[in-house]
Amino acid sequence: MRGKFITLEGIDGAGKSTHLRWLAALLRRRGIRVKVTREPGGTPQGEQLRRLVLQGRRRLHPETETLLMFAARREHLEQVIIPFLARGYWVICDRFTDATYAYQSAGSGVSWEKIGTLERWVHPALQPDLTLLFDVSPAIGRKRADRRRRRDRFEREKEAYYGRVRKAYLRRARAFPRRMRVIDASAALRDIRKSLELLISSYC
Repeated sequence: MRGKFITLEGIDGAGKSTHLRWLAALLRRRGIRVKVTREPGGTPQGEQLRRLVLQGRRRLHPETETLLMFAARREHLEQVIIPFLARGYWVICDRFTDATYAYQSAGSGVSWEKIGTLERWVHPALQPDLTLLFDVSPAIGRKRADRRRRRDRFEREKEAYYGRVRKAYLRRARAFPRRMRVIDASAALRDIRKSLELLISSYC
């Protein structure tokens, strides 16, 4: 029986990584086999791309970056996501194509339509079963990101950049209300986890 594909999205500083670890542990306690992965990343090639995009000394042209993201995504789907789903695992992925619309399009100016074309080419028949969008204001996200010892290229962007990224995420959520659920990431951790547990229960 095919597993579920769950993605976590949100601007930097929204708390995705913390909630991802908690969510994976929750599912495992319920006897569900879980595969945790991330984008960019998830495969050896994807991890190399992650270092190039996030830590590289020179910024790539936004369209080059977008094409590389989808090339890595194709390998990620082939090597990790599709095989684990076929084996009945729940795949939990830190970012997926929604992030490309938010960061490479709204953030960096790549045409929304070009990303749509790549999406239809790379994974025409596969979308997440559930996307958890952790929504927080750019000011709060930036403050949280600033606490980290080492910030990547995206985390060093200005607040206006994150405003554009957030708007794109919310635009996607309005377009796909059944798949994407918006979580108030500025709420108390206990309240967020209570909401997540109720939401996940409806998928188990």
